[in-house]
Amino acid sequence: MGFVADRLLDSALEILRLEGDRLDLCDSEPATYAAATGAASLGHKAGLEITAPQAWPPAGRRVTVGQIADGAMTGNGTVTHWAITSTTGGQLLAAGSLAAGFVMRAGSVFTLPAFDIGILGAQ
Repeated sequence: MGFVADRLLDSALEILRLEGDRLDLCDSEPATYAAATGAASLGHKAGLEITAPQAWPPAGRRVTVGQIADGAMTGNGTVTHWAITSTTGGQLLAAGSLAAGFVMRAGSVFTLPAFDIGILGAQ
């Protein structure tokens, strides 16, 4: 059985918490900052609330991205993924798929429930 100290996992999650300042809803999973905030983006929300790292049972650490109630849709299409970026650093920090896709139109407001991003520890 392996071991990874919580503080190592927390270091990665702290970068996400401290630098992640924009969430984009995308029509595909972006692999770069340019795709996340440009070609794949259908809408975004700046100024995220991300919790400090905490336990993620059975073995790991997580942060929680706070609920979004006022995101701005800027494009038309089917949203299937999310991406969190650092606009200051110009980096894609995390991306993932939504449980279910949904169709949105430019000019509308989107909401998104709080969700966790975690790193599994050694098991």
